[in-house]
Amino acid sequence: MDTIEYYNKYAAKIFEDTAELDMEELRQRFLKYLEEGDTILDLGCGSGRDSLAFYEQGYDVTPLDASEEMCKLAEIHTGIEVLHMSYEDMEFDEVFDGVWGCGALIHVPEKELEEILERVIDAMCQGGILFLSFREGDFEGFQGEQYFCDYTEEKLERLLKETGRLEMKKLWITDDKNRHSGDHWVNVLAKKIS
Repeated sequence: MDTIEYYNKYAAKIFEDTAELDMEELRQRFLKYLEEGDTILDLGCGSGRDSLAFYEQGYDVTPLDASEEMCKLAEIHTGIEVLHMSYEDMEFDEVFDGVWGCGALIHVPEKELEEILERVIDAMCQGGILFLSFREGDFEGFQGEQYFCDYTEEKLERLLKETGRLEMKKLWITDDKNRHSGDHWVNVLAKKIS
């Protein structure tokens, strides 16, 4: 079962587990770099939790998810049309002032991350701000039915610098908002410079 099939199959449970998680502190760190009314792409929007919060705070948000079932649930939850699209199919050209990827790329194999990052950066306006979060660690492979790729702070910083298109603003570790997991997350804010 690939990741998209997994999210389609378990959409209701994933929605239930994530829709109410309190991500406000992370969102505020991201929004500090944006102005009200700015355009935000919510990568892998899942339940639409963050899209709804951005929308309610006056931002022009575009939720995107590759799972058709998650898109349906997010549209019901937010009242916003959700783009049903994979990261590989994204072809935006300097459209968004900010890209929010909260846990959005955790299932992307490391060897595929560079190409997807290029598409994400292409989607950003010059000077746009990017937020990404990954599970902290050095594991890559299947856990149960899902593929995961974890990152250390050092590895993530190196990968983002290697794009040559981003300026690191902040890199920090947080505890998982789902208290049962015990995971830690590496969070990064970066600005598009080219």
